[in-house]
Amino acid sequence: MNQSNSKLRTIEIYSVLIVDVLAIVCSYFLAHLFKFGTLQFRYKKEMYTIVLLLIILFCLIYTLVVNHSDKFLKRGYLIEFVYITKYITCLSVVMASILFLTKMAEDYSRLMFGYFIVLCEIITFIFHAMLKKYMKSYYKDDKNQTKLLIISENECISDLNRLLTERIDLGYQIAGYVIWDGISGDYEENITVLGDKNDYLEKVKLLPLDEVFIYLPNANKKQISEIINAFQTMGVVCHYNIDVADLHTNVRTIDNLAGFNVVTYSMNPVDYNKRMLKRGMDIAGALVGSIITCILYPFIAIAVKTESTGPVLFRQKRVGRNGRVFSIYKFRSMYIDAEERKKELEAQNEMSGLMFKMDNDPRITKVGAFLRKTSLDELPQFFNILKGDMSLVGTRPPTVDEYERYDSHYKRRLSMTPGLTGLWQVSGRSEITDFDDVVRYDLEYIDNWSLTLDLKILFQTIGVVLLRKGSK
Repeated sequence: MNQSNSKLRTIEIYSVLIVDVLAIVCSYFLAHLFKFGTLQFRYKKEMYTIVLLLIILFCLIYTLVVNHSDKFLKRGYLIEFVYITKYITCLSVVMASILFLTKMAEDYSRLMFGYFIVLCEIITFIFHAMLKKYMKSYYKDDKNQTKLLIISENECISDLNRLLTERIDLGYQIAGYVIWDGISGDYEENITVLGDKNDYLEKVKLLPLDEVFIYLPNANKKQISEIINAFQTMGVVCHYNIDVADLHTNVRTIDNLAGFNVVTYSMNPVDYNKRMLKRGMDIAGALVGSIITCILYPFIAIAVKTESTGPVLFRQKRVGRNGRVFSIYKFRSMYIDAEERKKELEAQNEMSGLMFKMDNDPRITKVGAFLRKTSLDELPQFFNILKGDMSLVGTRPPTVDEYERYDSHYKRRLSMTPGLTGLWQVSGRSEITDFDDVVRYDLEYIDNWSLTLDLKILFQTIGVVLLRKGSK
């Protein structure tokens, strides 16, 4: 299973599991309400609670072992109803057997159990339908799709495009094709040609790109290795079709992409269970941060407006994971003509490389200096985190003009979602004067990423902010 499939599969499993548990809880309490006229367990409270917990346990086991969520998004509504009916039937038989064997059936309401089974069938189906609709809408959103580049040859391109169009999973978007042996003739309307072997790297370097599928039956091992190495440098996952040749290099995983057997190469193999936990931590932290932001907003707004005209919030285009552009939010800390005046100050840039940094920057207001010193200007980025554009911990998101000057080595720092804070921010960000040092810290974070490292950086960030060490 390739990385994108693994991600989608993991999300399907946990999403179905969550809605099934919610459906069980809702159905159980409604059944109790219909039978006893109250939502509270007043009669045989312990027994009814134990039965509910047993039903939830069965749900967990069934979903994970019986593969109840298999091909969830591809199933039609009639097939979905059949799947749910099988699940509810198994649940009924197992729970009836447990109640009988433990002799709880003597005191447990049969009518309530009947209500529960009927309600659970209906509510589970409704929840599954709502989840399907939401997830399909989510994966049709351009920013949530996995951008896939295809590298192939003229003789294969038509058949390959047809097969990929038929087989490719939800959540994938073909970014374009590289015609390795040279562009010639006309191609189908849905084939976007981005170049050939002579110019493809320059043309795809600045594209939003997550994965590459290499289908080159006539290329030699050296050419394949050069392609893989080039994209590995960018931090882009490569899938090589193993049906066409035998490649004796460091193989990461044997996968399947849209029905093709591939060897997948990745600098950082992804454990999507951990990534989902990271996203959960992001949402929890961002909710708390957003509440704090809303509380402080009126006071900061008054201070910003008192000193200078212009909007309270500053919006700027930044580049996120694998080249996706998004709008970052901050409390405005500069005069409104700051972007225009930046060109005049380029000669005073104290940072070597692609970043601009200047002590005593005349574009910063007095209120802005305080906001930056206390990192209060960063608070609105909690909304970016809620949207999924950013994470609590990650790499620094570059501006668009910085990104346009990136080489392949620099682009790898965008292979993870950018963060509100990161390793370079807690490693003496005031003292860093070379952009290559920022890149080094970001790549060190990517190569050593773990939830423990994220927590460590978060705690260190709190210390940095309280001690007022530096500013972005």
